[in-house]
Amino acid sequence: MRSMALLLAGLALAGCQRLSDLGRPPAMAAIENPTDDPNWRPVSMPTPALNQPPASANSLWRPGSRTFLRDQRAAQVGDLVTILVAIQDEAQFRNNTERQRNGTDEMGIPRLFGLPSSFPTVFPNTIDPSRLVTTNGSQNATGTGQTQRNERVTVNVAATVVQLLPNGNLVVNGRQQVRVNSDLRDLTVSGIIRPQDIASDNTVRHDRLAEARIAYGGRGVIADMQRPRWGQELLDTLLPF
Repeated sequence: MRSMALLLAGLALAGCQRLSDLGRPPAMAAIENPTDDPNWRPVSMPTPALNQPPASANSLWRPGSRTFLRDQRAAQVGDLVTILVAIQDEAQFRNNTERQRNGTDEMGIPRLFGLPSSFPTVFPNTIDPSRLVTTNGSQNATGTGQTQRNERVTVNVAATVVQLLPNGNLVVNGRQQVRVNSDLRDLTVSGIIRPQDIASDNTVRHDRLAEARIAYGGRGVIADMQRPRWGQELLDTLLPF
């Protein structure tokens, strides 16, 4: 009874949460420091120590700089870098499997402990001791599978350098939200980049991200229509059939 009451209370709270959003567009998240997230953890990678370039005496040029006065690319914690996300993946798989097996087994006991004359006392006279067990088996299996996927995402997002690794690589994290009418599109990008991969215009391609985590989704009226009701999701999770 108590578990049923807890279940009904949870359903009521979930329903109230959905009712509180009626007539309102999805709320945007506040601008926050990514490192303040309780789930955020600093990245630890097996990297060597960063070697500082030697200073040149009587020279105005700094080693590693792309400009005469200052390198405009992101290099320190808090700097911004633009991630160019251009994902275009296509995959197609098709598998056919067919299997067939037939088997026949026969087993008999002509003599049992050297006493063949004892069979008539144990078994009826119509049983042949040499053919006590006979089995036949036939198995057929046919399987067909096909997968076809076509994904394309093209978007640019500015990310913040949140950590500088010992070898000079940068850990970046970026988030972008766009609300159109009553639908909210959310894009998050995080990963590790090398300073050498940052272009002169302070951009880097998404395929240069190590340990890349790119998520693109949304919520709102259109997204809500594409999802089943929370009651149906609950039944789909709990029902074993």
